[in-house]
Amino acid sequence: MTEGRDVVRYERVGSVAVITIDNPPINALGVRVRAGLVAAVARFAADDGATIAILLGVGRLFVGGADITEFGKPPLDPLLPQVIAGIEGCPKPVVAALHGTALGGGLELALGCHYRLAMPGTRLGLPEVTLGLLPGAGGTQRVARVAGVARAIEMIAGGAPVTEGVALEMGIIDEVGSGDLARAALEYAARVQAAGTGVRRIRDLAPPAPDPVAVQAARARFQRGLPAPRLIVEAIEAATRLTFDEGLAEERRLFVDLMATPERAGLVHAFFAERRVSSLPGLAAIAPRPVTRVGVIGGGTMGAGIATAALMAGCHVILVERDGAAVDRARATIDGNLGAAVKRGKLSEAARHAILADRAGFTTQYADLAEVDLAIEAVFESMPVKTEVFAALDAVLRPGAILATNTSYLDVNGIAAATRRPGDVIGLHFFSPAHVMRLLEIVVAERTAPDVVATAFAFGKALGKVAVRSGVCDGFIGNRILAHYRGAADRMVLAGASPFQIDRALVDFGFAMGPYAVADLAGLDIGYMTRARKAASRDPRDIVPAWADDLYHLGRLGQKSGRGYYIYPERGRPGVPDPEVEALIDRHRAAAGVTPRRWDDALIQRRYLAAMVNEAAKVVQEGIAGRPLDVDAVLLFGYGFPRHRGGPMHWADQQGLAGLVADMRIWAQEDAFFWRPAPLLERLAEGGVGFASLNLEAGTG
Repeated sequence: MTEGRDVVRYERVGSVAVITIDNPPINALGVRVRAGLVAAVARFAADDGATIAILLGVGRLFVGGADITEFGKPPLDPLLPQVIAGIEGCPKPVVAALHGTALGGGLELALGCHYRLAMPGTRLGLPEVTLGLLPGAGGTQRVARVAGVARAIEMIAGGAPVTEGVALEMGIIDEVGSGDLARAALEYAARVQAAGTGVRRIRDLAPPAPDPVAVQAARARFQRGLPAPRLIVEAIEAATRLTFDEGLAEERRLFVDLMATPERAGLVHAFFAERRVSSLPGLAAIAPRPVTRVGVIGGGTMGAGIATAALMAGCHVILVERDGAAVDRARATIDGNLGAAVKRGKLSEAARHAILADRAGFTTQYADLAEVDLAIEAVFESMPVKTEVFAALDAVLRPGAILATNTSYLDVNGIAAATRRPGDVIGLHFFSPAHVMRLLEIVVAERTAPDVVATAFAFGKALGKVAVRSGVCDGFIGNRILAHYRGAADRMVLAGASPFQIDRALVDFGFAMGPYAVADLAGLDIGYMTRARKAASRDPRDIVPAWADDLYHLGRLGQKSGRGYYIYPERGRPGVPDPEVEALIDRHRAAAGVTPRRWDDALIQRRYLAAMVNEAAKVVQEGIAGRPLDVDAVLLFGYGFPRHRGGPMHWADQQGLAGLVADMRIWAQEDAFFWRPAPLLERLAEGGVGFASLNLEAGTG
């Protein structure tokens, strides 16, 4: 929020009062803006020389919504419903002039005005459902009155913004302007005055017609899952049978109910984690190196995805492959990726062709990378292969160029040692498909220069990634933790749980897929090679899923071979549990002398999550992750952790750390090696505080 000046201005242009919200960067509706709007509307009402008012925002948008700095704090008067009631009750007409975006409270504010004009390119929406909430300032009641029940449910429960054209069709706005915002608003206000229609209030419209078909369909759709969509349907349905004021009261009651849910808390935590994870102490003061030309070494699925992401961010890209045939395959993969972006509406067909013609280059020669600003290696996950690539890059790249490795596990310090410029080396661990997945682990080696770190974060932001800093260890943050909670799943399988039951239990918890379905998707050869790589350093007390090795040797590699843990009768369709896999696991249990026992879903979920949290606590304690919220961001944006749970560290805080430690100590009686609580976890539990306290200590709130 901007201090030391008016964030809401009032001025007159003839008989038109112009009320301007100027609270960069998104004109958020903080308490100073709300108070300023109340004062401005009162001034307009008392201004005998003003007959109509225009409400607009300066900068790139109208109003982006609530002030997130007020989240979790006691509400301050005037509240937004009071502000909107004051505008709606004004005896002289108020026109909302919208541009850019009008989201959440911003759209509710506009709906409280008497007329609405939107400029081309405006996006209008009520996305509160993404935070586990519903609009709390009349949004459900007003949209239902102008657009009808079915369209209101679609817009508000779905959460996706609509274009100005769709908003016009729905009745949310009255006209689409053109040209300059201020001039278009003044011209529209003049037409309103000439028409003499005066004040028009949405609250005075007849209640929307009941739509039992739409309501029943929505209730069936949202019967399972998060509470916010269900309660949004209830609020919208209430508009058909209650007076406007009664509907507002019901909307507010449901809003308050949602504020108390753990789902709302988890979604808000995820919202803040996404925004804060890239804010590192001192990083903003370091100037990044410019990156406009990017080299990518390796044109497989990962390398082509990285190249696609850089091209779509506006970079010039040169991709290196070993021969002409590999170059052709890489070019075709990138073209396909860009084509998929066209289908998703992210890119025009003309832009796709221009990218390939003007900014994408392909070569078999490292020397062609001589002038790139950043080179990203995406070759086979082998230390000798990667060090050979880095030695070659070191020989051809210009001074000041950055050398990045996309390794998932390997020692970035060792890779950097293969060059004469270790300060220029960093890990950029993308997640596949790299042009779609949002997580980017930025792995900082011992000698990585500070401006290289700053450049990596700037590059991640340009690519639209959620960038998280990691230290160097096997697997970094995400894959290290993954190995541990997959280990917990394998232990439960050996003890009697079916892999299919584990998958179902974790889908019920909120994951899109369970660990064994994920293994089939990635390919069981990946897990086999990882186990082989770690065999020499494995603790003899660890448990190896020997049945998974058998599946690999049987050629059951998952989806790509049609069989893995599951059978895949049709390409692209969900797998079917295979009884042969259960029989194979039974043989391994018998060989290990294990008598299988029954497992309930709740215990499966708790052990799986407890293992995740315990290893994450070690990752934070060792400084591999700087803060618990870094772990939450990694698991949320790279590993499918359910967003409404907020991340594993937030989930642990909600469960209570003391209870988790107590459970681990009980489980340690059967497996002391695996279930030893992390010292940090024990310390926090004994102190009666949660992981969130470490986020506060780090100055991230």
